[in-house]
Amino acid sequence: MYDFDTVISRRHTDSMKWDGGHNKDEDMIKMWVADMDFKVLPDITEALHEKIEEGIYGYSMVPESYYEAVGNWMKRRHDFHVEKEWMVLTSGVVNAINLAVRAYSEIDDHIMILTPVYYPFKNAIVNNKRKAVSLSLDFKEDHYELDFDLFEKKIIEENVKMLIFCNPHNPVGKVWTKEELLKIGEICLKHHVIVVSDEIHMDFVYGERKHIPFYEADPRFKDISIVATAASKTFNLAGLQTSTIFIANKELRELFKKEQLATGMFTPNVLGLIATMTAYEKGDNWVDEMLSYVEGNINYMESFLKKNLPEVKMIRPEGLYLVWVDFRNWHMSGKELERFMLKEAKLWLDEGYIFGEEGEGFERFNLACPRAILEKALNRITVSVSK
Repeated sequence: MYDFDTVISRRHTDSMKWDGGHNKDEDMIKMWVADMDFKVLPDITEALHEKIEEGIYGYSMVPESYYEAVGNWMKRRHDFHVEKEWMVLTSGVVNAINLAVRAYSEIDDHIMILTPVYYPFKNAIVNNKRKAVSLSLDFKEDHYELDFDLFEKKIIEENVKMLIFCNPHNPVGKVWTKEELLKIGEICLKHHVIVVSDEIHMDFVYGERKHIPFYEADPRFKDISIVATAASKTFNLAGLQTSTIFIANKELRELFKKEQLATGMFTPNVLGLIATMTAYEKGDNWVDEMLSYVEGNINYMESFLKKNLPEVKMIRPEGLYLVWVDFRNWHMSGKELERFMLKEAKLWLDEGYIFGEEGEGFERFNLACPRAILEKALNRITVSVSK
């Protein structure tokens, strides 16, 4: 029903992905930030047009239909049962993470991240004058694992107050199992560690894996955690600045809302509300087709690399539309690899080292794009290598 093959030029549209950054080369292929190059679900555009035609965009309240749409999507797609009173709206998941850091910790408290990981996690810690405690995930040939003994040991030694968690894990594509979530939650319960679970990529899961929200692993975890979600990654709505944060525990919820009130940023974006409601009410078929298309891109890239660049190892993602690729057999430093991609291949990726020192020698590719863009990008790498 939907077209994901058509290449739509986003240059000169004030797109952060295509017009932003230090390099203005018109020939550069941009596959970095987690931003799709697909047109959104047509129903979203129609709903926004209807609102725009009213001609009035004053302060808005969150309608009951918003809570219903979010709750129904979570139950239908993830067997995740949420209550209206749990939901707190923010202008984004990163915004919510920063609010949580301020609400649930004090200056100089220690907050843990599992690296390599989405770099705004560390920024949220450091920028709010807390101490980041990094624990490296173990790279096991083609996937990542957490050493639970070391995890608990470090929590004790560093007196960790909070864990900023990511599921699916960006950038490595790991979808955490129920058993893993139970172990993490048990340790955090034991040592009174608050968990902020970023689940914004929850709709992107492939194969036999299933996304399990942190709350659903064990009901007890509701008292020590919050779950951050949004339609922004699934439907590419990041510019509309609307996220839904689930906070089941009343005390945690009130602390969060108090911090949000202090920022003055608590009025919802009216267009963001409409887009999110429409996406969750009418987007099932679009998402299913989009996931199938992106998985086709993953399959294509995997086959291409095996055939043309066998020394380069793609870590096949269990989740995300982002692919983590190991270039360490090229024996380049992170900066040398970055220069090669930018200057020789004319390809802008997210460099592995920005996700932590464990990412040195890796690149993150964004595969939420028409197949033609992916083919062109991969061919550029092989041509540049041959030169």
